[in-house]
Amino acid sequence: MEDKTRARKVQPHCLVLSHPFQGHINPMLQFSKLLVHEGLKVTLASTRFYINNLHININNNLPPSISLESISDGCDNGGIPEAGSYNAYLQRFWLVGPQSLVDLLEKLAKLGNPIDCIIYDSFLPWALDVAKKFGVVGASYFTQHVAVNNIYYHVQLGKVKVPLMEEDEISLPSMPKLQLCDMPSFFFTFEEDGPVLDMLVGQFSNIDKADWVLCNSIYELDKEVVDWTTKIWPNFKTIGPNIPSKFLDKRVKDDEDYDFTQFKSEDYCIEWLQDKPKGSVIYVSFGSTVPFDEEQMREIAYGLRNSNKYFLWVVRASEETKLPKDFEKKSEKGLIVTWCSQVKVLAHEAIACFVTHCGWNSVLETLSLGVPTIAIPKWSDQITNAKYVEDVWKVGIRAPIDDEEKIVRGEALNNCIKKMMESEKGKEIKRNAIEWRTLITRAASEGGSSHKNVLEFVSSLFSL
Repeated sequence: MEDKTRARKVQPHCLVLSHPFQGHINPMLQFSKLLVHEGLKVTLASTRFYINNLHININNNLPPSISLESISDGCDNGGIPEAGSYNAYLQRFWLVGPQSLVDLLEKLAKLGNPIDCIIYDSFLPWALDVAKKFGVVGASYFTQHVAVNNIYYHVQLGKVKVPLMEEDEISLPSMPKLQLCDMPSFFFTFEEDGPVLDMLVGQFSNIDKADWVLCNSIYELDKEVVDWTTKIWPNFKTIGPNIPSKFLDKRVKDDEDYDFTQFKSEDYCIEWLQDKPKGSVIYVSFGSTVPFDEEQMREIAYGLRNSNKYFLWVVRASEETKLPKDFEKKSEKGLIVTWCSQVKVLAHEAIACFVTHCGWNSVLETLSLGVPTIAIPKWSDQITNAKYVEDVWKVGIRAPIDDEEKIVRGEALNNCIKKMMESEKGKEIKRNAIEWRTLITRAASEGGSSHKNVLEFVSSLFSL
């Protein structure tokens, strides 16, 4: 027993538990790689259906000190669709997940591989209760922007009420004034999405018991709100951006992409970019989750074609039928792929700007790589992220919405592209993007704010 205890202290073992979304498991995997680089052992876990349906043979891509496990969400054969709705899925996962996590911890202990710390996706606060039951360190990991977390926290406190009125101005500590149109989408759709909003607010239900609160953000991006948050939770640390090391500090060997994907990448698009002039291509992608309707897809398609610029557009296979019948997947000016390595594309010198939904991972990638943004947010935190992209960090513009149809028209997108690529405003945005890239790279590199926070967390585990 004494030898086992010493072995555990030499290499503490963390279980990293992710919600089964691409936008959650990717940054948590990247954080796991940082922990392994600093000497920890990691077991990465998500739900059985999600893990079993990843496209890449992940065991051949993960570092040797990261192993893969899964737990049940009660929908092992079909994931969220099996439950019928996301709301029903959440209820089932919350019912089944805790005991399944207990079973996993007991299995690992029997194999002589006990866990010292559970780093859990903040969407799964019940994992902290399990950590306390086993007497191990519990660290909440927030995959969303610190300002968005602040909004949900104030709902939990009762200081932001739902529903909000159109005329309400939301004033929160250390944040810019927000209007209803700047808030996460669930403030508009709370009647049908009430359980989702409850889940997001519930991230803070037991946060005061967490040993650490980690956020995939950067201190320099949000100094004021991070300082305010640290007064509430002294154990709050920004440890981002959790993207492949090649595009930041280059400390983690061979870390040049995310190892997990729901979709098969068509990376011949990198070859397509090779002969395009520097800063000439519009990259367009709206993430892995939210669908657009046919009218919005048509407007984007014609806006891109009428811009007369080169464009690379990621259209998921499930969305391809929504493209106009006369819109070619490959033309003189454009290329459509079903998926690609986004960081590799954004890092390519041919890219001029990124038309994006403003999911938090996409925002972090664009900030880290110095790429200007045209924002078309649709769901969840994307709307608030777009507010920060345009008004706070000044690295992009938000495409105006047709008030009647609630979509971005092709002409509006075309105007945004012209502004970004041909105007003085676009040049100013590009300069701002380069400045943020420099600051973020410094934060992630040795001696930077995020690097110091990671080391502090790791050191605490070695001293257990």
